[in-house]
Amino acid sequence: MSEIKKNTEMSEAGKQRGGIGYVLLWFLGVPIPVLILIALLRGCA
Repeated sequence: MSEIKKNTEMSEAGKQRGGIGYVLLWFLGVPIPVLILIALLRGCA
């Protein structure tokens, strides 16, 4: 049971790091619609 909890915690941390990456790309000038498209494509894969 604790193994499932660890996997859940790790995935939450990964999501936060991914969100920071999108913000960084936005600051570098990537348009928001492109970031949304990338997020949708990554979520489907």
